[in-house]
Amino acid sequence: MASIFSKIIAGDIPCHRVAENEEFLAFLDIMPLAHGHVLVIPKQEVDRIWDLEGELLGRLHQFSQKVALAIEHAVPCQRVGQAVIGLEVPHAHIHLIPLQSVADINFERPKIQVTKDELTAMAEKLRASFASL
Repeated sequence: MASIFSKIIAGDIPCHRVAENEEFLAFLDIMPLAHGHVLVIPKQEVDRIWDLEGELLGRLHQFSQKVALAIEHAVPCQRVGQAVIGLEVPHAHIHLIPLQSVADINFERPKIQVTKDELTAMAEKLRASFASL
C-alpha cells in the first residue's frame, strides 16, 4: 500500500511544495513544530532512511542542505535542525526545523497551529529563497 507521502508525490493529496527535482520533494509539515518546518522525502518509496542506496542517501542529504539554507535565509532562526525519526510514516524522510533553542526540535511538544494561508505564504517565501540559491 502506498504511503501518504507517495500519494503526495503522485498529486493525489495536496501539499505546500517548497522544492522538487526528479528524485526528491520538500514540502511544509502541516503539523509543524515551528513555522517553516519542512519534510524532505525521496520520491522512491522506501520505508527506512537507512535502506536507501548509499549514493541516493547522499543526494537526499545534499538536496536537504539546499532546502535548509533556503529556510535559514527565509525564516528568522538560530539554526535549522535536522531529525530523522521514521515512526510516523513508513516512507524515508528528513525533518528540517528552524530553531531558536533545542526545545524547538522536541517532537513531544504540542504542534503549532497554522492556517492554510500561513502555509501558502511560507511555501512561497521558501520557494523564492530556494530558487535564489
